[in-house]
Amino acid sequence: MPAGGARLPLSALLALATAGFITILTEALPAGLLTQIGGDLGVSQSLVGQMVTIYAIGSLVAAIPLVALTRTWRRRPLLITAISGFAVVNTVTALSHDYALTMAARFLAGVFAGLLWALSAGYATRMVAPHQHGRAITIAMLGAPVALSIGIPAGTLLGAAAGWRLTFGLLSVAAILLVGWSLWALPDFPGQHGERRQRLSSVFRLPGIRPVLFVMFAIVLAHNILYTYIVPFLQPSGLDADADRVLLVFGVASLVVIPVIGTLVDRRLRLLVLATTALFAAASLLLAAFIDQPAAIYVGIVAWGLAFGGAATLFQTASAKAAGAQADAAQSMVVTAWNAAMAGGGLAGGLLLDSAGAANLPVVVLAILVPALGVAWFARQGFPRASR
Repeated sequence: MPAGGARLPLSALLALATAGFITILTEALPAGLLTQIGGDLGVSQSLVGQMVTIYAIGSLVAAIPLVALTRTWRRRPLLITAISGFAVVNTVTALSHDYALTMAARFLAGVFAGLLWALSAGYATRMVAPHQHGRAITIAMLGAPVALSIGIPAGTLLGAAAGWRLTFGLLSVAAILLVGWSLWALPDFPGQHGERRQRLSSVFRLPGIRPVLFVMFAIVLAHNILYTYIVPFLQPSGLDADADRVLLVFGVASLVVIPVIGTLVDRRLRLLVLATTALFAAASLLLAAFIDQPAAIYVGIVAWGLAFGGAATLFQTASAKAAGAQADAAQSMVVTAWNAAMAGGGLAGGLLLDSAGAANLPVVVLAILVPALGVAWFARQGFPRASR
């Protein structure tokens, strides 16, 4: 559908959302299967946690160079290549019995994810009118909260019941099916040619880009410190045996907030960023104070899910609005910062787990979120006041 059309191209946007679902599920699934994967590969839980870290590093190092290299390429073949890559690397992960080979596959999965996420928001906005950008990005980013709410708990249950390898094999099948859907549903767009390109350093200096990247980095870093090691964190409350249920509660909370985000993001971006960051900080305080109380843990998990569910939409939208025609370049920076935070969270969380214990994880999360809230408050260009 042309960009000026009144109706949203739902099939195309949902194909992008499904691609996001596969990437998030591929990325985060080891967090729910630490024990099973560690026992099978003969490594510790903290080393299994580095499967998330190495994935994030792949996206971190690849996003900006790949976007720069492929700026002139047509968009649909490029996206299809990224999706196809997931079919390959998840098959390798499912079949591998060697930790080093598994980590290599995870790194390549992160490379494909970096390219896919850098393309998604710009792809979505090119299919709709300017006043629909936020809603289009909301739908295209829907895969992340659906993966967290349904995919990760389901994958955790399936992995526990039938083996974690089957779960990764099914992800490969899903990627193959998505290739066919994308070829049918997604329009193709040309790349960006020389006269329209700016240097990445110039895009980085655009008003609003840096505060958006900083606040997003802090929130994702905080999230991943806790989420990757949620199972050991739950042990003092006795909920570690019900980690799949806890992840389901988190994911459902992440999902139910999406309609609110989608309705308000084009007009109330600043308010949403401030509110969700403050709510995440409050949830961290609750989790830190009542680590051995199951009821309080569940309340904190719900608040955390409500706060984080719209993060991808909020920061992709903020970046796209700040960058304008340079959205793909800005999105590559978003992907890089996001995955630097994912990698840093996995690494920092593992170090904290081994040295200070799981009880300190939400304390560190709170310490990260407070300055992020301050930057968001003062960043009038990255997070502008409401439009009428």
